[in-house]
Amino acid sequence: MSDAIRNMFGELPRVYELINHVVSLGMDVPWRKRAARLASEKGGAVWLDVSTGTGEMAAYLRRRAEPGTTVIATDFSMPMLLSAGKKKEAVLEGGDTVSGPTLGRRGINLLMADTRRLPFLSGSLDLVTISMGTRNINTSAAALRSCLEEFHRVLKPGGWFVNLETSQPESEAVKSLFHAYVRNILRPVGALISGSRSAYSYLASTICSFYGAEELAEIIRAAGFRSVTFERLFFGVAAVHVAEKGGAGDAR
Repeated sequence: MSDAIRNMFGELPRVYELINHVVSLGMDVPWRKRAARLASEKGGAVWLDVSTGTGEMAAYLRRRAEPGTTVIATDFSMPMLLSAGKKKEAVLEGGDTVSGPTLGRRGINLLMADTRRLPFLSGSLDLVTISMGTRNINTSAAALRSCLEEFHRVLKPGGWFVNLETSQPESEAVKSLFHAYVRNILRPVGALISGSRSAYSYLASTICSFYGAEELAEIIRAAGFRSVTFERLFFGVAAVHVAEKGGAGDAR
């Protein structure tokens, strides 16, 4: 991601969760809980939440994890991680390649890392999740696919990827209302609370231009995943996608 986006998110940790709750009318909370439940049902011993922000999704995963499960959360913004670290354990500087079990067995392990180049061994994780961060890695179709391929790389054969993101309603009438809400409510309210007009102009534009659920499912498949399914949420303004990395004998 660009330095401009990194700096933008570095300015938002203090109010980031509040704004998300206000502008989504509180819907982001049940959406994340739904995604966390779907993810936790896949089991496994080492879970990773990428682009974790202030760590909400990671916290929901931690609550659902069985004893002995390692939960790791990464983000490229140290201010975001420091905000998450006030509620969670161990903020670590990225750099060395690590495998999940070496990071500890309690709480949530927070690691500063670039989502495009994760510092994990290939085939070392059972689960990768991302919650409301996919739009920010979608700087181009090629960049998004490259990040998805990186998630595929770090997963074990048979591991799972769960993606929660805003989407495009199938109904044109609902889509028009949704986009009007984003432009006329989300953008100005977010700017007012945060004090950053540019940040919420950017976020509003990414919401309106992001993929629909079917199109994103195709991109996930193109990155090497199989068994890709999705569930539309709240008339299709968001969607949660679930995908599996094929077994060792598969082509990818």
